[in-house]
Amino acid sequence: MAALTLADLVENRTMSRGMAATLRKAVAARRSYLVIALPRLAGKSTTGKAILATGPKSMPVRELGADGTDVDELVDEAKGGYLYVPEISRYAVTDGYVWGAPVRKAFAGIARGTALSTALHADAVEDALAIVRQNKVPDEDLRRLDVVVHIRSLGEDWRTPTRRVVVGVHEMVGIRDGEPTTRVLHRWTEDEDRFEDVAEPKRF
Repeated sequence: MAALTLADLVENRTMSRGMAATLRKAVAARRSYLVIALPRLAGKSTTGKAILATGPKSMPVRELGADGTDVDELVDEAKGGYLYVPEISRYAVTDGYVWGAPVRKAFAGIARGTALSTALHADAVEDALAIVRQNKVPDEDLRRLDVVVHIRSLGEDWRTPTRRVVVGVHEMVGIRDGEPTTRVLHRWTEDEDRFEDVAEPKRF
């Protein structure tokens, strides 16, 4: 099966047209983003790669694991484009699932001109950013993260969800009083099954 595109994810109501437009704009501006979800199989990789695929074919992209395991080398190779890190995780299921030093290097690469696309398991933006900080990513590197995309899977059995939905697209504001802060750009209201455009991005 061919990989799903952002257009496909709009068509199947995983996300709204407004969300897709913002995410396309983020990639066009080479902004870094984090995709979060709980439980497993909620679509982190599918969504993250669909976002990344909106960039031009000439945009350099390197995937940690598939293209090597030396983060610094991959950052240099992907300059002007993206380093794709499949998951921030304590459990090294594959070479692309990393914790600690490789995560710090990936975030440090943003300042060197290589945007970051990554994902992790969390069900709240605050929890996700706390997990990043558990990797001892310095605040000056964390504040360079631009967007957090929050996905949920719906249905009684997480192994066979009835639907996946982006419940929020958040923009990083910065570090305030020692804590990372974000603002909502788009959200999904479960009771009404309705997407809402809340604000325009300010960082791109």
